[in-house]
Amino acid sequence: METKQKRVLSLIQPSGIPTLGNYLGALKNWSDIADEYECAFGVADLHAITVRQDPQKFRKQVSDMYALLLALDLKPEKNILFVQSQVPTHAQMGWILDCYTQFGEMSRMTQFKDKSKQHADNVNVGLFSYPALMAGDILLYQADYVPVGADQKQHLEICRDIANRFNGLYGDVFTIPEPLIRDTGARIMSLTDPTKKMSKSDPNPKSYVSIFDEPNVIAKKIRSAVTDSEACVRYAEGKDGVNNLMSIYSCVTGLTNEQIEAEFAGKGYGDFKNAVADAVIASLEPLQAEFKRVSSDRAYLEQCMKEGAEKAMYVSSKTLNKAMKKIGFYQFKK
Repeated sequence: METKQKRVLSLIQPSGIPTLGNYLGALKNWSDIADEYECAFGVADLHAITVRQDPQKFRKQVSDMYALLLALDLKPEKNILFVQSQVPTHAQMGWILDCYTQFGEMSRMTQFKDKSKQHADNVNVGLFSYPALMAGDILLYQADYVPVGADQKQHLEICRDIANRFNGLYGDVFTIPEPLIRDTGARIMSLTDPTKKMSKSDPNPKSYVSIFDEPNVIAKKIRSAVTDSEACVRYAEGKDGVNNLMSIYSCVTGLTNEQIEAEFAGKGYGDFKNAVADAVIASLEPLQAEFKRVSSDRAYLEQCMKEGAEKAMYVSSKTLNKAMKKIGFYQFKK
């Protein structure tokens, strides 16, 4: 008997161009995950409107993020690639799960507290309840695994709590998802303050490399990255800037820290930074070229988007209908 392939779900918000940190820490590995599992990847545009968006800019960001999924070689014929707002089951399931989530659970979410401070003039209900919508995203596809970073663990935990509560009331409705922790990838830090994670929301553009930065911009940013006064390429405590550049170089070349130290023995930071910049540029070049090709072909992009929404709707509707039947909603006989 053939074993059913495990399913992975991962969504990305269209809140700006991902950084090198996003790429090396997660996106770069998505095609490997897709080879190993049955996958659904989506653009989480419903989540993005907890913050006010400029409509024209927002529309382009959604389109660009979907084009990026295609450029990452996530084959639409094999995977489910969708835009969240084009699959109405997400909003429906989000409301249902709101009603099976306790106010106290939501109140304890650290990300809500953080974002409330950042957007004090717009602390809306969606900002408070979006972990239930996120739970719906996962549970709709009966995902076995969800790739998570440290900042998303709490959201997966509440998703598991909600699913267990619902299953306890109505039987085996939802698959209980597990975190997918992979050895590949790295936590890439800011180029100007290597004690902080690299972030596209950092007000200093020199602190991060965007995956669509021009080669000369990438080189300039990496050459100006913070290091130290030792002028020795080695991985050690207290050398946060050098450690960060070594992590980047290791991710894009596959070399170990020992091999990197040997390569730059007797050389200064100038040579090292130039090598890191060249390696990053070479790593991003194929992705940038494929993104440019896909995003300029509007007909292909929209065809993939439409077909992806249909596939997502087909899979997610089964789960939604099952949950609604268990609750007792009136449903027409087919």
